Amino acid sequence: MILNLKELDKVVAQRYLQHAIAPRPICFASTIDAAGNVNLSPFSFFNLFSTNPPVVIFSPSRRVRDNSIKHSLQNVLEIPEVVINMVDESMVQQTSLASCEYPKGINEFMKTGFTEEKARLVKPPMVLESKIKLECRVMEIKSLGNEGGAGNLVICEVLLMHIDDSILDDSKNIDQTKINLVARLGADWYCSTSGSLFKVAKPDTLCGIGIDALPEGIRLSKILTGNQLGQLASIHVIPASDPSFYDEELARIVHYYSLNPDDMDLEMVRHAGKLLDKGRIKEAWQVLLSC
Repeated sequence: MILNLKELDKVVAQRYLQHAIAPRPICFASTIDAAGNVNLSPFSFFNLFSTNPPVVIFSPSRRVRDNSIKHSLQNVLEIPEVVINMVDESMVQQTSLASCEYPKGINEFMKTGFTEEKARLVKPPMVLESKIKLECRVMEIKSLGNEGGAGNLVICEVLLMHIDDSILDDSKNIDQTKINLVARLGADWYCSTSGSLFKVAKPDTLCGIGIDALPEGIRLSKILTGNQLGQLASIHVIPASDPSFYDEELARIVHYYSLNPDDMDLEMVRHAGKLLDKGRIKEAWQVLLSC
């Protein structure tokens, strides 16, 4: 098969390119506008291009759908600084949630459940949970076109690196076996340096409710992980309890722990977590609504 990209529909061309040119590392960019509004958004058009000076480039493309530009691009045009937070497996679901098209002024740190950490040299905050953070000065922004799908190269000089001690070896080098970095493939596919290939459903134009909108008992759970909370928060509206819902394991839990409601609730949450690990978000919600 031979494809002439100029003759292809732009959405189709984008699909082929993103499947073919992969895996792509993820730039999880925190930016800030002149009014002080923080934005957090992932970009997979990203890489290292120079070490002296240390330069990385990411590209917030114009949306193919309507040719609009992203808040991250607007922000770096106003305040030419960015923190690039590297993404590992433990935070991939929350990172995906940040790709929702929330209105201008909405802080994605709140929506994703990540923690703001003050940077030393730049104004945008860092993601505390990220194990590698790059404080950057934007050197130049180069537009590649004015039509939907056109990229905007944000050329950044890395000023400071923050590296979590937990991923260092005895010689203070980064141990690649200790940081399970993730990368984007085509469509919903991701891969990890741990060797796994997995899917994360991409949010569409209907935004997920966000972790800040989860019921308190779920949001503050000591059992559910950030990834699991991110999955629960990816829905557009909290579902109603379905009286016809039946789950064999849930029935077993109710029967076995009927005399101890607190233990029953804990087991239900653990079961919901296992369902989320299998991508069964609707069933997990029904189990949690039974608590």
